[in-house]
Parts: sequence; structure tokens; C-alpha cells
Amino acid sequence: MGADYYKILQVDKDANDEDLKKAYRKLAMKWHPDKNPTNKKEAEDKFKQISEAYEVLSDPQKREIYDQYGEEGLKGEVPAPNGGGGGGATFFQTGDGPNVFRFNPRNANDIFAEFFGSSSPFGGGMRGGNSRFSSSLFGDDMFSSFGDGRPMSSVPRKAPPIERKLPCSLEELYKGTTKKMKISREIADMSGKTLPVEEILTIDIRPGWKKGTKITFTEKGNEEPNVIPADLVFIIDEKPHGTFTREGNDLVVTHRISLAEALTGYTVHLTTLDGRKLTIPINSVIHPDYEEVVPREGMPIPKEPTKRGNLRIKFNIKFPTRLTPEQKSGIKKLLAS
Repeated sequence: MGADYYKILQVDKDANDEDLKKAYRKLAMKWHPDKNPTNKKEAEDKFKQISEAYEVLSDPQKREIYDQYGEEGLKGEVPAPNGGGGGGATFFQTGDGPNVFRFNPRNANDIFAEFFGSSSPFGGGMRGGNSRFSSSLFGDDMFSSFGDGRPMSSVPRKAPPIERKLPCSLEELYKGTTKKMKISREIADMSGKTLPVEEILTIDIRPGWKKGTKITFTEKGNEEPNVIPADLVFIIDEKPHGTFTREGNDLVVTHRISLAEALTGYTVHLTTLDGRKLTIPINSVIHPDYEEVVPREGMPIPKEPTKRGNLRIKFNIKFPTRLTPEQKSGIKKLLAS
């Protein structure tokens, strides 16, 4: 019997018109040659078989001939049913007489164009079909057709990136953490219709990441015709901290002390970002520009995980607003000695 068109379209023998259309859409999209650059020859053969099977089974007269006589009947080797004459571009009379028909398959691209608006699914060029479907159906390449069917290469437009701030506490940036982000976006199905979906994105924040660090999820924006979906970019933002500020890889803290403490000695008590208690005695005279540096107690350095920045302790010295004569005299005596 030759080709089994029902098997090629993966439908039952009682398939109706809607079944045939659904099967054709799915298989034609799967096996379009432009969608299969690595096995183009195989795809071209399957694409033609799918188109031919659809053309026969979707036409009542052709289907009746095929069901009764098989592929041979389409080749004009048996009489046509009801003694009818040939009609349409895909049948023609032969010299054997008016009641013999021969099947001349239509161009596979023309059938595809009637479904999707273009004989090539990659761009605005069309060789027939419904102009509503001039969109790109595949995101990996794009072509538009000249009138003679030759492809012209072009580049699909990439949607601009979607940027969102990702606020993180200083503790999270110090220790590292994992954040789950729920996003909603539109995706396109095989027919080109879009539907909303929700997705959970996982972001692993590494110790020491800085404000402005970008995490990119490629093409996670909405899918739309003739456009490559936008990249979704999360940008690390640093929440203010009650004790520390960050300067590069260093942590800076400022302590308010009295003038007496500045002159006679002071002990700093600190809780680190990972919960440790530090006691740092300072025996030097603390002047307004004094800074105590504690090595390796700053932020982790992302590219060198074993290293850390420094902890820098600054001081805000509270000077008295006024002194009594006795205090002035006493200070002069003390400092003079």
C-alpha cells in the first residue's frame, strides 16, 4: 500500500478534521527543517511526509481514494470514485481517460504557511497563508522569505533585560545564603498562544558578594512573537545595618566615647556578624582621627574565600561643652606634667 498516512500523522483511521489539524501542527513544528539544523535531510523528508499525509487525509475525496485503493489509487492506477473528473491544483487528468486521477502533492511549505502564516517560521516574510501569523515561532534563529522562496538571514530582536533589586542584610552577605524568588511570566505553547506560569528561581548568594552584584537568569521574561525573551537580572542591594557599614571588603564601626575615655583608655566590645563576641582593649590615646584596625575581621573576599577584609573601629569623641575654673586648672596641671 505504500506510505501509511495515518501512522505518519499518528492518528486513528476515524480521525476528524480537528484531530488532523492538531496532529499536523504538532509534527510540522517538530520536524520543520529550520528547527533541525543538525539533521536537516531527515527533517526535510519527514516534513514532506507529514504535509502529504495531512493533504490527503484532510481532503474527503483524496481520503476516500486512499482508504479504498491506498497510495496506488492516488497515483492514478485505479478509477476515481463516482466517475468524477479531476479538480483543483493537486489533481489532473491523464491520457488514460476522464475518470482517472493522479495525486500531485502540494508544496509542503505552502501547507505550513496556511497554518502559521509563513512558509518559514522565522520572521515576517510570507509566501501565502494567513497574515495574522507573521510571528517568529522558534527562538533559535530567524529567516524571512523572498518571493522565490530563498531564505534571507536576519536576527530576532532581544527584549531588554528586566532588572530587580534583591535586598540582602549584611549578615546574609557575610555568611552567604540561599533565596527563593517566585516569578510569574507568559510562555507560548505550540500554537503560539501564551499562558501564565509561575516559577521558583533559586539564588545562591556567596559570602562577600557586594552591592551591585548581578545574577542573570537567561530568557526568563515573557515569550512573545518574533522576540527573544528578556533576561531576568537580580541586582544585590545592601540593607542598612545598625552597627556596621561596609567599605569595600572592610567593615567599619564607630564608637562614641567621652574625652576622659579617649585620654585614659577604652575597651571595645563587639558582636560580629556571625555572632562571635570580640573584646578589643585600646591603650593608646584616642584622638579624633584615630582608627583601630583589627585584621581579618571584615567581609569575606569572594574570589579568595580564605581571606577577609579588616574591621576598622572609628571613634566619635564627646568633648565637654564647658569646664569649671577648677577643672581647667586641674587639666592644665595634669597635662603640663
